[in-house]
Order: sequence, then C-alpha cells, then structure tokens
Amino acid sequence: MKRNLAYALFVMVIAVASCSFTNKSFENTDDKDKLLLELITYVLEKGHYDPKSIDDDFSVSVFEDFIDVLDPTKRYFIEEDIMEFEQYKFQIDDQIKNTDIAFFNIVHERLMLRMNDAKSIYKEVLAVPFDYSADETINIDYKVESFAASKKELKERWRKQLKYATLGTYDAKITKVAKTPSTVKLNVDGKEVSVEEPDFDGTKDKSDEKPLSPKEAEISARESTQKTLDEFFDFVGDLQRKDWFVQYINTIVDEFDPHTYYFAPEEKEKFDTSMSGKFEGIGARLQKKPTGAKIVDIISGGPVWRDQRLEVGDEIIKVGQNGEEPIDIVGMRLDDAIKMIKGPEGTVVDLTVKKIDGSHDVISLTRDVVELEESFAKSASILKEDKKYGLINLPKFYVNFEDYGERNAATDVAKEVDRLKEEGVEGLILDLRDNGGGSLKTVIEMAGLFIKDGPVVQVRSSGEGKEVYDDKDERIQWEGPLVILVNELSASASEILAAAMQDYKRAIVIGSKQTFGKGTVQNVIPLENIVRSNDHGDLGAIKLTTQKFYRINGGSTQLEGVKSDVVVPDRYSYIDLGERDQANPLKWDKISPAEYTPWDGYIDYEKTIANSKKRMADNSQIKLIEENAQWIKSEQDETVISLKYDVYKEELDKDKEKLNYFKKLSDYDSHMTFKSLSYEQSLFTQDSVLREKRDRWHKNLAKDVYVEEAVNVLQDLQMNTIKKEHSKLASVKG
Repeated sequence: MKRNLAYALFVMVIAVASCSFTNKSFENTDDKDKLLLELITYVLEKGHYDPKSIDDDFSVSVFEDFIDVLDPTKRYFIEEDIMEFEQYKFQIDDQIKNTDIAFFNIVHERLMLRMNDAKSIYKEVLAVPFDYSADETINIDYKVESFAASKKELKERWRKQLKYATLGTYDAKITKVAKTPSTVKLNVDGKEVSVEEPDFDGTKDKSDEKPLSPKEAEISARESTQKTLDEFFDFVGDLQRKDWFVQYINTIVDEFDPHTYYFAPEEKEKFDTSMSGKFEGIGARLQKKPTGAKIVDIISGGPVWRDQRLEVGDEIIKVGQNGEEPIDIVGMRLDDAIKMIKGPEGTVVDLTVKKIDGSHDVISLTRDVVELEESFAKSASILKEDKKYGLINLPKFYVNFEDYGERNAATDVAKEVDRLKEEGVEGLILDLRDNGGGSLKTVIEMAGLFIKDGPVVQVRSSGEGKEVYDDKDERIQWEGPLVILVNELSASASEILAAAMQDYKRAIVIGSKQTFGKGTVQNVIPLENIVRSNDHGDLGAIKLTTQKFYRINGGSTQLEGVKSDVVVPDRYSYIDLGERDQANPLKWDKISPAEYTPWDGYIDYEKTIANSKKRMADNSQIKLIEENAQWIKSEQDETVISLKYDVYKEELDKDKEKLNYFKKLSDYDSHMTFKSLSYEQSLFTQDSVLREKRDRWHKNLAKDVYVEEAVNVLQDLQMNTIKKEHSKLASVKG
C-alpha cells in the first residue's frame, strides 16, 4: 500500500544521504555514544513528521526533563548540583549538533556520587526510631518541591520520605490479627503501597502471627524498609553507563513527540518478540510513570487477565521474586522494571500495586507463556426480551505484516458478522473500548463492511499533500443498526473507524467525552540501515513518527480524538490518560474534507441520540460511576499526607469505608443474557479454558451498563428507522 512505499522511499533517502557517516570523525573511533547521538538526531531532523528546531528552547527542555527522569523525587541531587549543571542549560543544543556529551557525562558522574551518598543517608535515618506522635506532614507532589539546599536538608527529606514509607508497615504490624493474610502497608519514596510481610527468619508460621507491640512494630517496620532499599540499590548498582545513556538519548527523542522512541539493541529484540505474538511473562503492557510502571493494556488469557485483580491504570511500584523482599521500581527505567517482571514460565512474581482507586495491594502471579489468541476478535449474542442482538469485541487492529492473508482484524470481524447474521441478530455492537489501534489497512477494510463505498481516512506525510484511503467495494456486510463503544483508551485505528462511522452517520458512538487522541503513524527504522559500515555492533532502532491521520471531514484525530455522540462517565473520566496529557504531543490541525455522502440507511440519528442521553441522565448506576470517578480524582489530588499515626490511621479508615461503598458497582445486573455462538459452543467440550474465558466475559457483560445502553440504542434505531418506498440497500457481501 502507499504508506509502505512512502516508508521504503524514506529509508532509501536516509540511507543514501547518510553514507557520509562512514567518512566522518567516527571512522576510527570506538565512541559509540557519539555515533548514536549523531545518527538519531539526523534521522529525527530528516524523517520526523514535524521535526523540532534544536535550539536554546529545545536545550532547556532536555535539561529539565533529563534531571526529572533521573531524580523525580528529588532525593539525590542538591541545589549546588543543579546550579553547576545549569552552565549547560543553553548549550545542549550545540552539544547535540557537535556530538558532544559533556552534559550527560557530568550529570551521570554526579548521580553515581549522590546515589552512593544516599546509601549512607537512608541507613543512618533508619537506625533511629520514628516518632509517630509528632505532628508533621509530607508533600508527595515532588514537582512543586525544590531541590534540597544542603546535605543536611537532603537528609531531613529522606527522613520524612522514609518515615512515610515505614508508617504504613507500622500500621499493618500493630493492627494485624492471627490467621489474616500476610499483607502489610509499606510506603517508599512518598508512595503508599501494600506488600507481603517479610518472614525474617524464614521459619515463622504466618498463621500463628500476633499483632506486635508498638515498639516491636516500629523496629520491624524499619527493618522491612531498609531491606527493600538495600535490594533497590543493589539492583541500581548493576546498571551500566550505557543504560543511563539510553535514558539521555530518549530524553532528546521524547522532545519530538511521545511516540518517537529509541530502542537499544536488547529493547529492539524484545519489541520483535512482542510482535511475534508469544512471550513469557504476566500479560500486561506497561508505561513509564514517575510513580511507577502504569498498566496500559491487559492481554486476554494471560496471568493478569486470569487473576482479575489488576486493571488498566494501576501502577506497579515494587517487584519481588517468589516471596522475596520486593524492590522499589519508582524512578527506575521501564526496561529494567520489565526485566524484573518478566521471567520463565512457571515462576512467581510479586507485584506491589497502587490501584487506580488509591488502594494498595500485593498481587502474586505465576508467569506463563502468553498467547495473543484472546487479542483477536470475539463475539456473543445478546438476548433481551424477545429480541436478539450481537456484540463483537475487538481488542486491537491486528495483522501479520509478513502475510496479510494469514489472519487480520478485518477478515475476522467479517467472519463474526456472518456468524451473528446466521444467529438472526437484529442489531450490532462493535466494542472498541481499550483498543489502542494497529493496522491502517484493516481499518479501511473494516469500515467497508458497513458502508457502500467512499473515503475512510486521510493521511498526510511531512511536507506532502494528503492521500485519501477509500473503501472501493460497493457491497455491504452489515446494513442493520450499528453502535460503536469507545473510551479514553480507544486510540489510533479505533479512532479512525469510530470517526468514519460518525462522519457517515452510519453508527452511534457511545462512550467517554473523547477518545485517546493519537492521530499519528510510526515506523521502526533499524539504525544499521543508515550506515554503510559499522564497527560498533548492533545500534538498535528508532520508532519514528512519520505521518498524521485526518478524518474524512478534515479534522485531525490528534489530541481531540473522537467525541462520543452519547457521553457516559467511567472510572477514567478525571484521570490524565489521553494524548493531550502526554509530553510534547503534536498539535491538532485540519485539512480539506474528502468528498463523501452520509449513510442513507434511513436512521433518525438525532432522535436516537436524544433518547439515549435522557436515559443516561436518569440512570442510577451511571450516577454512581460518576461519583466514583470524582472520588478517585480527589484521592489522586491529595498530596499532603500526615505523618502522625493517629491522623494517618483516621484517613486510612475513611478510605476503606469509601472503597466498601463503591463495591456495589459490581452488583449491577442488566438482566440480559449473553451466549457464545454455535460454532464456539462446539469447541467447549475440547477446550475448558475457552469455556471459562467466555463464561467470565459474559458475566462481566451482564454487569456492563454501557453494553446495556448500546442495546437500548439498537432498539431505538430499529424503531426510528424511516421507511421509504422503493428504496433498496446495496447488495450484502457474501
């Protein structure tokens, strides 16, 4: 397709233009860091969709972001370090152009020194008992904190952070009762978590444990925190200089946009493995955050999915191995955290998690070979009264790029549509919630299942005119009522399909106020393709933003996403999850619209939307979800925490009360019946795991108020269809 041709030409131009690399100052040097810096900045300037000027403003951004990446909780550097670094604040752009890495060198060397100082500081602090009756607080919003003015002030900062870290553990040890789960509260670096309580002598029977006295609990809590920090610094000590340099490179790369990224050689290998659809791990995709590793996607059928306790938005902040003391991953490079989380099939990993609702837990998972079968399209029939409807869940727009005909999202959805038609459904729901996108080609083909023909999406490359991608097949696979479900995590290809169906007025879009807002295309370019000869080994690859999507009405999906026809709240409503909340996103813009004709399926579009909005406004479950979303936001905004035990305990009890109150959200019942299709039911006798997966899915669907409203909308679409004499739909695809 055209996109692939454009990419191939781009790589050829880059390769030809960059042959001079073999004749420059790197020909006889082993300075791989400088070579990487020049290669990557060259590719960024020549190939990025919207290359930035590497100037003083760029320099300031790299300066501030790199310091923040290395020390987000401001527990290593002190004010005099920052003042010394500031001599480079407006010079980094010149250094990049001259392949000078002096800024990186001085910051890296100082970080190693300060981390070594920190080892002594935390041990000194933890050698002295904490006074939990003292009336003092800590602000865990470190962005508003300045760097410590002196080593004395830094030690006091560590004292407060460690007191907070130990306070939760102290509470759990002093209040626990015999035969309760061995889970305790622990706070490290200003973040409260829950962890499995350590068995210090390795022989204690946890079922016989008794609550400790205040003095015993205080001592034990400090021991637990020190062991955690000892293991963290042992792990950090194993990192090599090249690991820190990758952080510097990606700080530079990240200034261009949040989806452009440098893969070190081992990272590129893991990327290729993930694309193959099979790996050993827990079955979750993670995103780097200052407060931990955020879960952004859960792979169906994997350990996380089977366990059910983790969800998108949760943050992993500690990782332990099979009952061993967990290691803090706050501030750790994402790749290093993933190394700890992944592992051989059958081994156990203990994850200390901050839940999206603010609660904390330790979740132990047995690693497994994660197959992506459950990432493929699946469908169910819905029975309501005497009517039958169909639902297709599509987790992503998948494709085998080596063999498009092998299996892809478009052909699989077409099969599911045919199967649902055979079951006699009268309306169709396409669930794109949490669908982060995928293949552009599959989007165009899938849109063609629901419209006669015409444009689906517009694409523009840097400095070039737009290309309009059309469905040229006049046949229609499904001509009946259609609803599309989206949320804040529906991105990229999901937004293209939802936008096209909305612009054609072919479907009603139900979901969040707006979708994620990722309107860009990336290509992965191995850096070895850019040099004619190379004595430095594998140089890794860069994932580069090269194009931008636009709706057929001319508007970009970038930042704004797709605005739902019927807006309903969910737990993510007030959480910063979208493209607009990422660092350095590309801007929204618009181009001229494509020529298209809205759907002539005789639907009273506006009346149907009005009816749905009225139902949602009066729905008690929706009101409770809205209340829960607001409470979650308020908990996230609470950054000043009391270090006085009595006050801390009182707030903890209030939070537990609120959590219990919101548990009734899971009691909802739509009273609709969900069933697997006939072809799938015949597989259950040979595949009990598949039966379990589908039973669980159907149980969750029955509690899903959004699916219930989607069915209501399908009913309205049927009732509001305007009959026109002598009108005929296009032939149905067979």
